[in-house]
Amino acid sequence: MKKVFVFASLLVAVVMLLTACGPAATAVPTAVPSKVPATKVPPTAVPPTATPVPPPALGTADNPIILALAPSANTTELMAGGDAIAAKLTELTGYAVKVTVPTSYAALVEAMGSGNAQVGFLPTVPYIVAYYKGYATIGLITLRNGSDHYAFEVIVNKARIDDGTFKSYYDATAGANTADAATSLAQFANKKPCYTDPLSSSGYLVPAGFFKANNITTKAGAWVQGHPIVVKSIYLSPKGEICDFGAVYVDARTSVTDWKDVNDKVVVVWVSDPIIPNDTISIATSVPADVKAKIVTAFETIASNADGLTLLKNGGYSIGGLKIVDDSFFDAYRSYLEGIGFDINSYK
Repeated sequence: MKKVFVFASLLVAVVMLLTACGPAATAVPTAVPSKVPATKVPPTAVPPTATPVPPPALGTADNPIILALAPSANTTELMAGGDAIAAKLTELTGYAVKVTVPTSYAALVEAMGSGNAQVGFLPTVPYIVAYYKGYATIGLITLRNGSDHYAFEVIVNKARIDDGTFKSYYDATAGANTADAATSLAQFANKKPCYTDPLSSSGYLVPAGFFKANNITTKAGAWVQGHPIVVKSIYLSPKGEICDFGAVYVDARTSVTDWKDVNDKVVVVWVSDPIIPNDTISIATSVPADVKAKIVTAFETIASNADGLTLLKNGGYSIGGLKIVDDSFFDAYRSYLEGIGFDINSYK
């Protein structure tokens, strides 16, 4: 029994010794979960680049040529006359033409620069400003009684002459003044004028220049917009209710057709020499050269026959003809404007 016990003990010791000397047990690695592949999201489809659609051609129904008229007369009458001219232009050119009347000369100038007008009946100073800004170039100059220049006149209510407030220095029969500007205009010192628009040559700038040149100070003017409105304002001012006198082109009284006695109640007291270039038909600089040429040729055609001249004359501006000029036509008048202190830079 003792031997068995000893043997068993030796056996245990050997096992323990072998275990101690044997290699360490290999650790079983913890299982790492397999990486779950990300769900594939299909890429967002990139739409193809849209091909730009060019605007409709100028002169088509969807992009008509806009003819802007100067707001120097009754808007309703201007629109009627302008529509007739536009229809003739369409007949001659094939272009669709639409007519508009801006609210002021400044708005007319800006329309030429903003694309809201391609053809403009621009009076002289608005044209000069539009040219200075790079908005427009000259197409044609208008003619009246065969002349490309015109004059301004000063008008008063006849009641002011009858009561001795004013005196006329213009002989209507002879068609001539009876005194010079200094004498004739001195009576308007400290009196209130009716003017049309700050950019109007005959309705403000040149008359104001004459007053300045002759050291005559008037009251601040009433801006009534449009030569017919000046005439009507004088008609309605037998005691100076609206203004004491007005400045208009010669003879703006003919533009008032609803008052038959207008020539009796509104009297011309003095007329200047024809020093103001006539109104223009100007073309926006954005208009292609070939389109401009076609428009100018169409206007020449209109002015070349009696029916066309009737259209132009009835258009609201008493146009008696047209002729082509270049911008140098206005150089002398630019010098005059500088002489009376007109600051074109203020309109830049």
